[in-house]
Amino acid sequence: MLRSNEFQESVVRGQESETDGPSVVASRLAREMLLAARHPATEWQTAAPVTFCADWQGLHPDPERQTEVRVLWTPKTLYLRFECRYRELFVFEDSDASGRRDHLWDRDVAEAFLQPDPSRARYYREFEVSPNGMWMDLDIFPGGLSDLTSGLARSVWLDRERHRWAAELAIPMKALSEEFDPAAVWRANFYRVEGRQEPRFYSAWRATGTSQPNFHVPSAFGKLRFEGR
Repeated sequence: MLRSNEFQESVVRGQESETDGPSVVASRLAREMLLAARHPATEWQTAAPVTFCADWQGLHPDPERQTEVRVLWTPKTLYLRFECRYRELFVFEDSDASGRRDHLWDRDVAEAFLQPDPSRARYYREFEVSPNGMWMDLDIFPGGLSDLTSGLARSVWLDRERHRWAAELAIPMKALSEEFDPAAVWRANFYRVEGRQEPRFYSAWRATGTSQPNFHVPSAFGKLRFEGR
């Protein structure tokens, strides 16, 4: 899959041909909540899920690799929950003491690409979490990327018997937007990767339409709306 400087061409094209796409709706929480991937809080049921199991081109659906995403928010925090089915499991065994792992996408991950300011089509944030709890956050900008150091928290649960895993992320709003406005419409996309070596399974909520696997296509992002402001 294309990464780093390799994705610049696709990002530029996204600036020229941005589409609206469907929406994912984040439901408002009355208060901050604890993460518990194995025993999710009842508040998650207030957020309508988006699901996907097709590849990055929108083809070859595989229900055994379905991903479900829900989004919640408070003025201080954006919460994401991934529920993932898998066929096989491929994870790294080592990470930083914090659980952060560079090149996490080289093994199984769920990913969220978030763009709080769609007028800046070549700027967005990338978040990844693995089935064994490793994570990564990146600031994407023209010409490259850097560590975001967002201060995110996470909870992950792996059910090997049922071939399922779940992950919850709590991302501080200040790492996403200097002045969060719940009336604003963000852009977003969600992805999964499964496999150790090619051919791997690359799936997307909003298909990117590229000939080769490439998630860095902002023109394909859908909308993220905030409900209950």
